[in-house]
Amino acid sequence: MKTLMIIAALAGVVTTTSAFAQTPAPAGGAQTSPPAAATQVAANNTAPTVAPGTWVPPYGQPVHEKTRAEVYHELVQAEQDGQLAYLNSTLYAH
Repeated sequence: MKTLMIIAALAGVVTTTSAFAQTPAPAGGAQTSPPAAATQVAANNTAPTVAPGTWVPPYGQPVHEKTRAEVYHELVQAEQDGQLAYLNSTLYAH
């Protein structure tokens, strides 16, 4: 029974480590020729490149970043409209 578990564990390790293996870079530091499996992609791709795990705006629309003055103006409006008082009494009430 232990032998079967050891063989299964060894087979799992061998298959998972080979899935994440990469070819090492040449010793000179710079790559002299493109890898054999490299493919070229058309240059008309207009999708923005985004780091994994970051928020992407819907439909690729640019996001307008607010200035401090705009945020302060929204805060003053929320105080005058009673939105802050409502949130404090309902959502943030302890």
